[in-house]
Amino acid sequence: MNATPLDHFHRRRFLGATAGLTLGLPAIGSLLAGEPGRGGEAGAGLPHFPPKAKRVIYLMQSGGPSHVDLFDDKETLRERRGEELPESVLQGLRQTTMTAGQSSKPCLPAAFGGRRRGESGMWVGDLLPHTAEIVDDLCFIRSLHGEQINHAPAVTQMLTGHNQPGRPSLGAWLTYGLGSTTDELPSFVVMTSKDRENTCGQLFYDYYWGAGFLPGKYQGVPFRGAGDPVLYLSNPAGVAREDRRATLDRLAALNQLAHDRYHDPAIETRIAQYEMAFKMQASVPDLVDFADEPQSVLDLYGPDVQRKGSYAHNCLMARRLIERGTQYVQLMHAGWDQHGNLPTQLPNQCRDTDQPSAGLVKDLKLRGLLEDTLVIWGGEFGRTPYVQGDITNKNAHGRDHHPRAFTIWMAGGGVKPGAIYGRSDEFAFHVAENPVHVRDLQATVLHLCGIDHERFTHRHQGLDFKLTGVEPARVVREILA
Repeated sequence: MNATPLDHFHRRRFLGATAGLTLGLPAIGSLLAGEPGRGGEAGAGLPHFPPKAKRVIYLMQSGGPSHVDLFDDKETLRERRGEELPESVLQGLRQTTMTAGQSSKPCLPAAFGGRRRGESGMWVGDLLPHTAEIVDDLCFIRSLHGEQINHAPAVTQMLTGHNQPGRPSLGAWLTYGLGSTTDELPSFVVMTSKDRENTCGQLFYDYYWGAGFLPGKYQGVPFRGAGDPVLYLSNPAGVAREDRRATLDRLAALNQLAHDRYHDPAIETRIAQYEMAFKMQASVPDLVDFADEPQSVLDLYGPDVQRKGSYAHNCLMARRLIERGTQYVQLMHAGWDQHGNLPTQLPNQCRDTDQPSAGLVKDLKLRGLLEDTLVIWGGEFGRTPYVQGDITNKNAHGRDHHPRAFTIWMAGGGVKPGAIYGRSDEFAFHVAENPVHVRDLQATVLHLCGIDHERFTHRHQGLDFKLTGVEPARVVREILA
């Protein structure tokens, strides 16, 4: 056998020739993970135990819904409306630059009224009448908390476990660990929407649904709200499906040659993605056609359901996706960042999202899907119980960001219906009982999907990473059914 001249034995050839088996195995696993019924790349033994939730729909309310106005009414705030929030409550804690220099921080109670609902007695604001109808199907956590006081790091922490970009998202972790149940649609789909008045400038960064250091095939696939749901879904004019198939076959052969030479797992991922795109040309048109939905179902989601790109439309799309095998759907809806327009914009935001969110839960329940589908509703933080701006100006004041105690709800997928867990203090400022950190929420979601967060790791740059990081995290077993 002729030796390779030393001056031609460069690094790339060395890796391809001597480490091919090591680098090729993840690529093979990547292909297998795309086959229905197979586990993901994380290794054998997943799930760790029988899952209660086979699918997850995350209704991410970006901007920070006001827990005070929607779920956490306080008599003390009503009694002390307009009075200064005591320094003993503020405790010199870090605030955003928008209110750190505000000399006065008057107490602001729930601005729109509300009452206790259902057998659980959960207080729900009058702005959420449809959510109030299903309160006994929901599990409320009123003691969620984190450290991040600005949007991007808070959303990043909520969805990836870390406040800086670069880590895999929750959906990527789940599909990486559990594999796929369909080869016709992506396992992880993300859709975005925003308030109708376009008053919120929040941006959606692709790392909110990215794969980080996991193989790229596990990142979320964005569906657009206008035109083709996925770019280049339709063939160009004059190109038949048979021609596209032949083109992909030739492209796959060239990619395979490149993989055989360099043993780069990303090449196998690219081949799998091209194949998925081709299959989606057949599966997506049926997915987005609501003609087969009875009017009674459309009515559950409200009058905006037929408007592509709306939150209501995306909620119905989420149900249709999970019916067809998609395991994780993430809806990102902006518009909850009411710093100076709380009196006018909060009602508008609730109008756009309340009925579709409740309609999704009702629809899943009617179809027998709620039992093993976990629905999560919540933002990256809540809003301050003190006012931002001038409290005497009825149309131009609001609330600042508040991560120290806020509320989310969950439904189905193994959580207790009609449960209320945790409590904030009398000012809705600090957690007073049963604190739940963002990491605890993530550990609980993984547990419901049959995964032990302590054992679910991925080695990257010599370290074993996990979604919940290195800080303590616990499964909130008190909310499990």
